[in-house]
Amino acid sequence: MMRFRLRQAITRKAVVAAGLCFLAAGFGLFGPLGLCAQDKGPVWSSDEKPIYDQIKKLRTLPDDVRATTTKALAIQIRGLSNSPNRLLLANALANLSTEGDQGSDTLREVATTLADALSEHPVPADHGKPAVAYMELAALVCFEHVQVSLDNPQFTEAIEAIDAAQVTREQTDFTLADLNGKNWELRGLRGQVVLVNFWATWCPPCRREMPDLDALYQRFKDQGLVVLAITDEDASKVGPFIAARHVSYPILLDPGRKVKELFQIEGIPMSFVYDRNGKLVAEAMDMRTEGQFLKMLAQAGLQ
Repeated sequence: MMRFRLRQAITRKAVVAAGLCFLAAGFGLFGPLGLCAQDKGPVWSSDEKPIYDQIKKLRTLPDDVRATTTKALAIQIRGLSNSPNRLLLANALANLSTEGDQGSDTLREVATTLADALSEHPVPADHGKPAVAYMELAALVCFEHVQVSLDNPQFTEAIEAIDAAQVTREQTDFTLADLNGKNWELRGLRGQVVLVNFWATWCPPCRREMPDLDALYQRFKDQGLVVLAITDEDASKVGPFIAARHVSYPILLDPGRKVKELFQIEGIPMSFVYDRNGKLVAEAMDMRTEGQFLKMLAQAGLQ
């Protein structure tokens, strides 16, 4: 679902309890985790507070330092003894761990920590659907290809929900107009490699990946790469933003969020790569680096 991911079209991951909302205030996260919604926020112990403070600062760190710090924090969270805030910290760390390329070792530690916290502090379903923390863990497994062990029906349902969404995205089609009024139809682009990217002007990870995405578009457009960047914001806001950044790939407008709902986007950025036959071959639930985008495009035959 930051992994603006698996969450409510705000920042990929969200958190529902007021306790998590309090924690999320430091990360720009919102939404349900399935915890006590009446709390005014967690009270941090002397062991928890330093971890909380470091998580808040992760985005300020250089990429290599951020990766090693994230890995260390995951291990520290697992070491908290019977902490009622362990799941809050584990979910918040997981939410930020997929921004960019932090390495498989880091993601494995983060996923293990979240699974361990959910095993110790299982949370109820959210109106019959898996709670956000289970969706977060399932996203790490499905999109980042890490392996965890968690015997919980909500986790199983979360995996199945992501798989079902992927089938829908494989089969779907849409037509949207870009900022210049030109219509783009996804299925009408067969024969080309298409990268569909959901983004917004207010989303920091979205803004960060745009230069790399534009550079790759310039590099591969003559080989048949089409980038369709979709936003549900108004053209009056998007137009000046794009002009100031000299983005060259098409920016599509999704009034009413119809395509976003069709793709079941609950957090941004998210990206999907279709090969020349229209097959969905790669997807990302968060910000990608140029190297990560290159690996996704390679799965569609672009080298």
